[in-house]
Amino acid sequence: MYVTSMGFCRPHSDTKQNNINNMLRVHTTLRWVLGCFLCAFLALPTTANAQKFGYPQVNERQVIGTKWRYSYTLHFESNTVVHQAEKEYQYFLYFKYDFTFEQYLNQKQSKGTWSLNGSTLYYPFRNIKKFEIAQINANTLVLEFQQPNSQGTYQYHFVAVESKDAPFARPVNELEEVTVYAHTKNKRRWWQAFRKGGDPLLNAPSVGVRKDPIPIQIELTGGGFYGGIDPTVKDYIQIKSDGRLIREFQSINQPLMITKKNIPRQELEEFAEYIMQNKFFEMQRIYDCNSAQCEKRKLNKPTPIPLRLMITYGDKKKVVTISIWGQDQNKVRYVDYPPSLDYIIDAIQRFANRIEDRRVGNSN
Repeated sequence: MYVTSMGFCRPHSDTKQNNINNMLRVHTTLRWVLGCFLCAFLALPTTANAQKFGYPQVNERQVIGTKWRYSYTLHFESNTVVHQAEKEYQYFLYFKYDFTFEQYLNQKQSKGTWSLNGSTLYYPFRNIKKFEIAQINANTLVLEFQQPNSQGTYQYHFVAVESKDAPFARPVNELEEVTVYAHTKNKRRWWQAFRKGGDPLLNAPSVGVRKDPIPIQIELTGGGFYGGIDPTVKDYIQIKSDGRLIREFQSINQPLMITKKNIPRQELEEFAEYIMQNKFFEMQRIYDCNSAQCEKRKLNKPTPIPLRLMITYGDKKKVVTISIWGQDQNKVRYVDYPPSLDYIIDAIQRFANRIEDRRVGNSN
C-alpha cells in the first residue's frame, strides 16, 4: 500500500508487475541454459568419432629419423581393410632431421617438407596435405585422414623398417642415425636385502647418505666438410655416465679406428655444470641456413657435414643439430648459432684427444 497525492491509499500494482517480469526473466534464463546444454550435448563426438578430437600431442623426436613401410588402409567406421600393400604396391616413407622427407612409391622417389603441430602432421601425399597421427611407437605409425565431403575416415597403417630394408641411400655428408633412449633409474629390488652380505646400500656407513650419481651421456657426431685428400667418413664421440669415452673415426683411406679412455667422474660433472651455465638445454633444436648463400654452400664442395650433439643430464635431454658447423676454407661462417656451442664441442674433442689405448675394428 502507498499514499497517493490525493491522500487515498491503494494497492501497489507495480509490485505485481515486477514479480511477473522477474519470473519471465528467470524462465528465459532457464530456457537459454537448457538450450546451451542441449547444443553442447549434441556437439559431443560420438563413440565412433571421438578419436578424431582427442589425440595426444606427438613429440618431434618420435618422428625425426624414422623410416616406415606402408602396410594397409583401414576404413575406420566400418573397420574394413580397403587396401593392402602387395608386391606391385611398395611405399616407403622417411622423415629426415631437417624437416624434409623422402618417399618411395613403386620404384619412384620424391622429396618434400614436413612439419608437426600437436598431433597434426603436415605432409603432402596424393592431394592430402595433412594427417592426424592416431598412433606412433617404435614399431607402428597410423596416419588418419577424413574426407572433407563425407563422413568417411581412413587410417593408413605403417610398420617401422631398418635402414638396410628401406630403399633410401644415405649420402656421405648425412649424419648417421641415432636412437635417443630415455634414462630409467635403477630400482633396488626387494630380494637384494636377503642376499649374502645384504644390500650394499643398506650396509653402507651411516656417515652421510649415499646417492646415485646424476646420469650424464654425451654423443657428438659429424661436423666439418667432406673433401680433401682423405675425406672423413665417420667421426663419432660418445661419453658415458661412468666417464668412459669412445671415439670412432674412419676416412676413405684409413680403416675404422677406435680410441678409448676414462674421464674422472668429477671432471665430467664439472663439464656438465659448464654445459648448464651455457644454457645448452635452452638452445634451439636445429640451427640451419637463413640465406640463399648458405643454402648454396650446402651444394658446393667440399660438402659440409651436419653436426649433431646429444647431451643427457639427469632428466634433461637435448639434441642440437647444426647444418654447417664452423667455417669453411674461405673462413666464412654460414649458420648463426650460439658461440658457446663451439666451446662445448671443442671441450668434447679435447676429451677425445686424450688417447689411452687404440685399436682397429668394431666397437664391441
